[in-house]
Amino acid sequence: MILRSLRRMIIPSGTLARYLAQMHLSRFAGILIGLTAVLQFLDLLGASDDIMKPEGASWVSILSYVSMRAPQLISQFTPFAALLASLLTLATLNQHSEVVIMKAAGLSAHRILLPLGLASFLIATGHFIFNETIVVKGNAALEYWQENDYAVDLPPNTALAGRIWIKEDNLVILVESVSRSGKRIVLDKVSIYERDDKKRLTAMIKADFAWYQNGRWTLHEARRFDTRTHELTIKAVQDWDIPTRPERFTALSVKPNHVSMIELWRVMQKLEKEGIPTQRLMASFLQKIAGPAATLLMPILAAVAAFGVHRAGSLVLRVFIGMALGFSFFVADNFMLAMGEFGAAPPFLAAWSPFFLFLLLGYAVIFNTEEGKPARSSKND
Repeated sequence: MILRSLRRMIIPSGTLARYLAQMHLSRFAGILIGLTAVLQFLDLLGASDDIMKPEGASWVSILSYVSMRAPQLISQFTPFAALLASLLTLATLNQHSEVVIMKAAGLSAHRILLPLGLASFLIATGHFIFNETIVVKGNAALEYWQENDYAVDLPPNTALAGRIWIKEDNLVILVESVSRSGKRIVLDKVSIYERDDKKRLTAMIKADFAWYQNGRWTLHEARRFDTRTHELTIKAVQDWDIPTRPERFTALSVKPNHVSMIELWRVMQKLEKEGIPTQRLMASFLQKIAGPAATLLMPILAAVAAFGVHRAGSLVLRVFIGMALGFSFFVADNFMLAMGEFGAAPPFLAAWSPFFLFLLLGYAVIFNTEEGKPARSSKND
């Protein structure tokens, strides 16, 4: 009984809540499907020549590309579709005077927006699960396919990640890729730059690959060039005396958009045990939550299209303002994420500051247009 009373205080009418939520979800689904189809068609026009270039390519290659590229587009434009759906839903309610009727029944702006917020929560939850289960796998598969020029009948991807740099004492190490051969970690195309105490380059070593066995690294097909004597030394097998363990290479080479949150967290724990900074990865880790959570903001940013009397401005102008707020959020979110990945901003600030900033901005707009204006008295009062 208490729960029912509490629910009625928050959502007075289940029928009204279902009506608003279904309106929002149906528009969101239609916009997302249409937007994804158009963007996929345009993207396919640009990539089709490269996809069909390899020998043996056919319509199956086109379908494979679409199956890997479409999840990326869906994930990328889900918050944008939620913004357009929110604007369209609230503008339609306002145009048909349904907002006026709901306010006349005693509903505040927050209680009108709540069903849209609940629908957005369902979208955000689905977006998060979709990213963690489908998108990350599609990102890794598509990048591997593109790096091999869309070759047909590619073998399974054994590479754990791509190019990485490591600094170890006076050595600077470049590894083109980290792969696995059975239980052995293999470093492909290793470049080693030796420096003296004054950081001047003294020698360069190029090796086809390196692996770790019996507690030691070995370089294979190593070519060493001494910058002082200009002497070139070639060895089929050479011991490589560095303290770096294979786990560090695999951890450093991880790409956040190729792994789930759980896998990324495990990598970060390994790096922290070795004393390696993880701020760049932490920003991406937090963004895996903050990205889908952006959908929750869209009804608040779009609320300007629903509230405010008509004499305060045309409906088209208020829809434009809502779109401007949404686009500003996307720009700020991408900018702060880049700052976090480059280490120029703290991870939490990089991931969540746009969310909270535009949450406050959205509420400020609501209070200014709806809740904060006192009723104006007439001249005869």
